[in-house]
Amino acid sequence: MTTHQTVAVPRGTAVHRPPPLTGSWKIAAAAWMVTAVFILSNSAMPLYVHWQRQFAFSSATLTVIFASYIAGLLGALLVAGQLSDRLGRKAVLVPGFLIAMAACGLFAVADSVAALIAARLLTGVAVGIIVSSGMAAVVDVGGPDRKRQASLAASVAMVLGAGLGPLLAGTLAQVMDSPVAVIFGIEFLLLATALAVIVVMPLPGAPRGNGAVPAGRLRLPSVPASNRMDLALGIAVFAPGISATSFVLSLGAALLSRLLHVSSPMVAGGMACLMFMSATGVQFAVKKLPMRNILLLGAAATALSMVAMILAVHAAAPSMLLAAAVLAGMGQGLGQLGGLTLIGMKVPDQQRAQANSLLNIGAYIPAGLLPVATGFLIDHAGLAVGATAFAAVLIAAAVAAAGFVAARLPR
Repeated sequence: MTTHQTVAVPRGTAVHRPPPLTGSWKIAAAAWMVTAVFILSNSAMPLYVHWQRQFAFSSATLTVIFASYIAGLLGALLVAGQLSDRLGRKAVLVPGFLIAMAACGLFAVADSVAALIAARLLTGVAVGIIVSSGMAAVVDVGGPDRKRQASLAASVAMVLGAGLGPLLAGTLAQVMDSPVAVIFGIEFLLLATALAVIVVMPLPGAPRGNGAVPAGRLRLPSVPASNRMDLALGIAVFAPGISATSFVLSLGAALLSRLLHVSSPMVAGGMACLMFMSATGVQFAVKKLPMRNILLLGAAATALSMVAMILAVHAAAPSMLLAAAVLAGMGQGLGQLGGLTLIGMKVPDQQRAQANSLLNIGAYIPAGLLPVATGFLIDHAGLAVGATAFAAVLIAAAVAAAGFVAARLPR
């Protein structure tokens, strides 16, 4: 009788709660949450030229619209990681997806620059929540034995979504007269499926007892002193890499149209997609390399991408611009993989979301400021001068990052 009762209880429980996903499938399901939001993050890229003609705004205004995304992202990063570590992943992720769905609605009906800025701002808030809480959740479900695999999955999910968004938008913009509502309607449905994953997936809740984030007012995100160098190494390489891809996303379509005389939204979206597919592929290619090598390769790829950018601008060569985009994607992907892996393997579980926030804050600040400054320089001095100055700054930053990694990480 006792044995019968012991078996009956879990059977009764299983009727009301489906068995949890295990292993790689669980990691993949969690990674889909990241991919869905990052599809939204860059879906606007091939549409910028369309909106620029419709609302008649300058290159500086275009970069301000792009930077409003960075502003929303940075604001979310300051608090999302702490709230996630304090309240649990779902308590932060569910509102994040609702904000992303609201951004889709704004994009679909945007009739002014102000509406585009608001939509990009909300998109940035949603992405900030995902890169702190969502990417930490992917590592959480991987468990202690799959941290490196889960870190790779989280990083790949981010760049995969970032590449699929502009490809989807560029393709539809090429074949449809009024694609905006359709593009963001599809994205709304994709976000709804990811929200369903969040609802059913078991994720860490609020810590009990001695959680790493004490009750009370929010503070700036932090990590233990022993992990600060790990974080600095990741930021040093990730920041120039994501600044390079941000330049392509904000001004790449304008470069194609005005300087290289290629105005197809499908080409612009395809270039952005290829950039992020290269970021995805290179992470699989180097996943077994030592962390030092991954970071050094990331810095080298970013520097080479900016050399290709200078050649593209001054030789009016679309093929060199494509090479610059591919190398920029590699630089971002390698820096991102290195930073996330160092965090996933070394930072305590209770502060992982905050560490993710800090990694992205350190990277996205220059990724927001440099393209905006370049946009204003382009309006005053021309596209070639602005793009060349931007590339020179990033080459210097990538070389400095390589020196820092070589000095701080042993062979």
